[in-house]
Amino acid sequence: MKVKNVMSKKVIKIKKGMTYQKVVEIFLKHKISGAPVVDENDNLIGLISEKDLFRILYPYYKSYYEHPEWYTDFEAREDKASEIKGHLVESFMTKNVITVTPETPIMAAGALMLARGIHRLPVLEDNKIVGIVSRENIYRRIFKKKLF
Repeated sequence: MKVKNVMSKKVIKIKKGMTYQKVVEIFLKHKISGAPVVDENDNLIGLISEKDLFRILYPYYKSYYEHPEWYTDFEAREDKASEIKGHLVESFMTKNVITVTPETPIMAAGALMLARGIHRLPVLEDNKIVGIVSRENIYRRIFKKKLF
């Protein structure tokens, strides 16, 4: 079975220049946990996920180890979270995006996700996004066909 048989064709895209707050609003409105990031020409430039959104709430390791006292008051850290709402998506998105094509076997796509610890892959055809495939798309199809 191929990715084209299980992928979602309706893809919510995040535009370059959107803020952290706008991305959160889109995720909540559409009940999604990740989306491709595109430039003004609709070219894929990154991927953003809840994991990326969550990660930015915490300090980078270097900052934490250099100044741990800045990060031990967790209530103050929670208040600081509001400071990131204006950060642009391109500053915290994943830039090295792994993609597949509609003709990629679903088990190959699943293996990529498992090996890389990711939950979704943009599906590209002629360098344009034609869909997105998630772990859920794959395992539901496998379980539905009773291949296990």
